[in-house]
Amino acid sequence: MPLILAMGISAQGQVNELQGVIYHHTEGHHDHDPGEHPEEESIPGAHVYFAGSQHGTVTGPDGHFHLPRDPHTDSLLIISYIGFKRDTVPISHGQDFIEIDLKIHNELKEIVIMNRSPDGFVSRIDPVNTFHITRDELHKGACCNLAESFQTNASVDVSYPDAVSGAKHIRLLGLAGKYSQIQTENLPNIRGLASAYGMSYIPGQWMESIQVSKGAASVRNGYESITGHINVEYKKPDNDELFFLNLYADHEQKLEANFNAGTNLNGSWSTMLFGHAENMSNKTDINGDSFLDQPLTKQYQLFNRWKYENHTNFHLQLGIKGLYEDRSGGQWDFERNQERNTTNPYGIGIETIRYEAFAKGAVLLGEQGSLAFLHTYVYHNQGSFFGLNTYDASENNYFGSLIYQAGFREQKHQITSGMGLMIDNYDEVLNDSTFIRKETVPGIFAEYTFKPSGKLTVLAGIRADRHNIFGMLYTPRFHFKYDITNGLIMRVSAGKGYRSPNVIAENNYILATSRKLIIREEPNIEKAANYGMNFTQFLYPLGRELSIHAEFYRTDFQDRLIIDRDADPQSIYIYNLNGKSYSNSAQLEVNYEVFEGLDLLLAYRYNFVKMTINKELRRQPFVNRFKGLLNLSYATKNDAWQFNLTTHINGDARIPDTDKNPARYQRQKQSPVYTIINAQVTKKLKKWDVYIGGDNLTGFRQDDPVIAYDNPFGGYFDSSLVWGPVTGIRVYAGLRYTIHRINTTEHEHHHEE
Repeated sequence: MPLILAMGISAQGQVNELQGVIYHHTEGHHDHDPGEHPEEESIPGAHVYFAGSQHGTVTGPDGHFHLPRDPHTDSLLIISYIGFKRDTVPISHGQDFIEIDLKIHNELKEIVIMNRSPDGFVSRIDPVNTFHITRDELHKGACCNLAESFQTNASVDVSYPDAVSGAKHIRLLGLAGKYSQIQTENLPNIRGLASAYGMSYIPGQWMESIQVSKGAASVRNGYESITGHINVEYKKPDNDELFFLNLYADHEQKLEANFNAGTNLNGSWSTMLFGHAENMSNKTDINGDSFLDQPLTKQYQLFNRWKYENHTNFHLQLGIKGLYEDRSGGQWDFERNQERNTTNPYGIGIETIRYEAFAKGAVLLGEQGSLAFLHTYVYHNQGSFFGLNTYDASENNYFGSLIYQAGFREQKHQITSGMGLMIDNYDEVLNDSTFIRKETVPGIFAEYTFKPSGKLTVLAGIRADRHNIFGMLYTPRFHFKYDITNGLIMRVSAGKGYRSPNVIAENNYILATSRKLIIREEPNIEKAANYGMNFTQFLYPLGRELSIHAEFYRTDFQDRLIIDRDADPQSIYIYNLNGKSYSNSAQLEVNYEVFEGLDLLLAYRYNFVKMTINKELRRQPFVNRFKGLLNLSYATKNDAWQFNLTTHINGDARIPDTDKNPARYQRQKQSPVYTIINAQVTKKLKKWDVYIGGDNLTGFRQDDPVIAYDNPFGGYFDSSLVWGPVTGIRVYAGLRYTIHRINTTEHEHHHEE
């Protein structure tokens, strides 16, 4: 059940309309009047649409739906909902009402599945361009954490900012992940001090799904989204897993274990406990430069969440999570207990303690709509050193929001409004300098959705936030979706976004160099506008779905913090934008089920990203000019065997100038085009999944990622000019063990907020 009721596409009053109810048997079937199910539970939020068309809706809180139809073409109705078997039902020419009993996944009954659910898909209904990554898609790779969750799809790129810390960053629409808003269950998460290493704080096996929205996001999510919005849904306490265990190991002796265990305490309360542990204690140095290819890492996490439903009008979720992580890297002979000086080996150490707590709930007000509240608190403490540089920081973050939503006139009109408060307290110490900053941002917002028919949706929103440092921030957002034909969807979006930069926390790689940090002026808030258009075409050659998705987005910065590594290879200059900065990103993606069990994904993206650096408009460094992706996924009958092969072709990227360095410390100005191949094979048994795979099977790596590795305390040392992988082939194996619930009758909603 979502915190905010999803409003289905309504077509009341139309002549050609199908009405119905989606439910699930709990005790058995008895005779009843149409629409009445005394021993059955309705299923709110189920997706209902006609095969081969864009006529779709979502069931209401009572499981009912209204769906306009063309009686000449709309003859197969598809119903899907997380935790239940996807169903395809034939609809006769004059039929105007139907009742459908969905079966849960773990029922031991014979069932014929006419259509396979896609593991990753673009929503047909959402006016925002949103790509959904399901649990099955995540299981196509090892998916140790959020950063590794995008390997088998073309939604997000992953990069490494330096050669010693092991940090992983993402890129969306050609720009760094800090310009995307990353949330967990629509609560702010990876931001502030977590920007550098936070992608590893979300274990892949804990995730139920990921939604990646490109371009301007909804104003209800805040003002910080510029290039897009990434939302992670954790597994819910009442999902279909009673117990889950994942064990993982690779040939470099990295070990990982994850588990989650859930239980229904009574008819209203359910809870789930998550655990995660990983250890990388084996040193590797493939290129022999005396620096470890990846840091030694220990990470431990516990997460406990609770869910309450009174099955009438109130829903509540609570949770608390704790994390401890320790990273140690640098030269092979470095030891943490050694004194840090120029006579001992160079090393880094990063110790992080992080706590998260959240509470969110909803009150359903019947015809008056719904009222939701969301609260989260994060404490983050990091103690670190990079050679002789010391960086210690702590952050206290609070976010709260109250949201009201209502629909009227047969749900053709929907209003969402609310207020929010964000408080950030930062306390940072860099060597002998202290930086204390408090940001308080109260705000209000309103959003209007217009759905006059199943073909057209208009979403327009505005929010106003008062920043205690940067003043008033006005954020307009607009989305337009129109079904040009039954199989062709057009979306247009435009909007504005802001973000307050965190110079050191977001750019830790600066500390892993001997460069002098020169901040020329006080940073402004970063401000940009994003515009985009995309088309999705669905075709059915040979009776199998073919989807073609084309998109173009442009991001224009009015204010931006420039990290200048070109002016002087011995310095890093930080200043505000004085000139132009923009990103153009175009992508074409094709998905097709070649034959039963074999899915093909082809994608190509072109990035043209420039910014004014030292008064010159230049290509932004470390952004690949293009990206190609080929994914082949094959599953045998009943998914007994699954095979996945993914090929990434990475285009050239500009590297900051090093011409002023001595010849031996100079680097090329452009990276080469290179290919990465990943593969995995999974064998499914009754309760066990056994998988084996390999990443970077071409063995490609950047041979010289550390400049002046032989003199790390000298003036030319720099480990930040990384444009490709620094490790070679990784071979891994693992197993998953799952105990499913029996006679489960309560299930999570796929888009829960």
